[in-house]
Amino acid sequence: MKSILKVILVSLVLSSCSNKMTKLLKNPDPEFKLRMAEQFFVKKQYSKAQEVYEDVMPYFKTRPEFTDIYYKYAYCAYNQGDYMNAENLFKSFLEIFPNSPKSEEVDYMRAFSFFKQSPKPELDQTSTIKAMGMMQVFINTHPGSLRNKDANDIIDVCRNKLETKDYKSAKLYYDLSQFRAAGVAFTALLENYPESPRGDEYKLMIIKAYYRYAQLSVEEKKVERYEDVIAECNDFTDRFPESKLKKEADQFLQLCQTNIKNLK
Repeated sequence: MKSILKVILVSLVLSSCSNKMTKLLKNPDPEFKLRMAEQFFVKKQYSKAQEVYEDVMPYFKTRPEFTDIYYKYAYCAYNQGDYMNAENLFKSFLEIFPNSPKSEEVDYMRAFSFFKQSPKPELDQTSTIKAMGMMQVFINTHPGSLRNKDANDIIDVCRNKLETKDYKSAKLYYDLSQFRAAGVAFTALLENYPESPRGDEYKLMIIKAYYRYAQLSVEEKKVERYEDVIAECNDFTDRFPESKLKKEADQFLQLCQTNIKNLK
């Protein structure tokens, strides 16, 4: 019974709110409606503010208030998590008001809206790549901006996400016993992220993948492929002489040398 009463009360409250919004939108005084929109915005009632701002825009389009209305209208979308729409609105703001004092902020927020659309590493990273590019453009366009540190930090976060995605793809090849493909993928990973703190881990995975590939090869190809692994082991030592993984790389080197000796 209590749950039924709650549903009825909620329905009545929603109906009352709907009636109030309908009455407000039908009010012929745009100045009053703008004041109400401002109140909604301050109270973080962004859905209501958005609806009223949209309603009064045509009236204020040729007036000074229009810049602030459009600015807050874009933030209404952003603050509701509608980042795709927010990005479009921030972009339009820059096109309509290129000389606004808020243009730097809005330019940053447009890029940040793409970053907010960036999904977890396993999914398509188009928004992540776009966010990186737009943050870099922001830095280049606003070299003295205080937001550049945040922009650089976001670029690093995006780059790490792309690296994680590429790592998981390479590791999947390895787990599926597609060892040649894994070796190629980890090589590309190391080349694409040469400054990664996980570089020695990627190099060891290259060694492991090509070692397993050599093991599974036909007899006449094994010596050549073990020699390729030895080259990778030597490259590991050159690149990462102080790595904690060097001992494991040296073990693969010894295994390859022993296997070649036995094959010959």
